[in-house]
Amino acid sequence: MANRMKLHIKKGDTVTVIAGDDKGKTGRVLKVYPEDQRALIEGVNIVTKHRKPTAQNTSGSIDKIEAPVHISNLMLTVDGTPTRVGRKPDENGKLQRVAKKSGEFVK
Repeated sequence: MANRMKLHIKKGDTVTVIAGDDKGKTGRVLKVYPEDQRALIEGVNIVTKHRKPTAQNTSGSIDKIEAPVHISNLMLTVDGTPTRVGRKPDENGKLQRVAKKSGEFVK
């Protein structure tokens, strides 16, 4: 199990894929898995899932679903521009994420 550390990506962020088959794609973060250091991105890393027939789904199905992507392959996008992320205290002294390119705080 990987060590638990603060991640630069949070649920609801817009991110750009910077490596892998989906390089260049942009999407919204649906879920973050901090223990695996992975994130589920809307419309990225689509895989085919074969579902067996069950009592509710008697014929079974082949579904296209998103699979998690490692966060090292993701870059936060602020105002349509991919940027690195830093941390600075805000006016209340609480650490907030900061876009390195623009210097503005990320919500």
